[in-house]
Amino acid sequence: MPNDSEARLAALGLTLPDAPAPAANYVPFQISDKLLFIAGQVSAGADGGIKGTLGADLTVENGQNAAQLACLNVLAQAKAALGSLDRIGQTLRLTGFVNATPEFADHPSVINGASDLLVSVLGDRGRHTRAAVGVASLPFGFAVEVDAIFAIA
Repeated sequence: MPNDSEARLAALGLTLPDAPAPAANYVPFQISDKLLFIAGQVSAGADGGIKGTLGADLTVENGQNAAQLACLNVLAQAKAALGSLDRIGQTLRLTGFVNATPEFADHPSVINGASDLLVSVLGDRGRHTRAAVGVASLPFGFAVEVDAIFAIA
């Protein structure tokens, strides 16, 4: 079924934003052979997005929402690159960066917001290897940044 991934996204009550423009001197995606590399996407949204620090002013649930928002931006870049999310053959790697206090230790739960979205939208093609890393800050104060590598079908 054409656009099956986007139908799943709509069934979740979500829509893809426009693919965000790069914030500096880099490209938002790069294709090499059958691989699609997506540059880091922050938890930005039409309403400004989700900013803050996990363990200080944000809860794990806030962080999961931020990770989902960052992942929507990743998917928007993938659609811009490929024309359709259905051209994603497999999610190979997801890296999530969490703006967190030194005491915060639940980075994997935060990045589950992105991982769960990928599996909900792409099915088994959304299953991936992953790293979830805590950092002292992220660009413009955003709560989460996510990048991804996809195999192209």
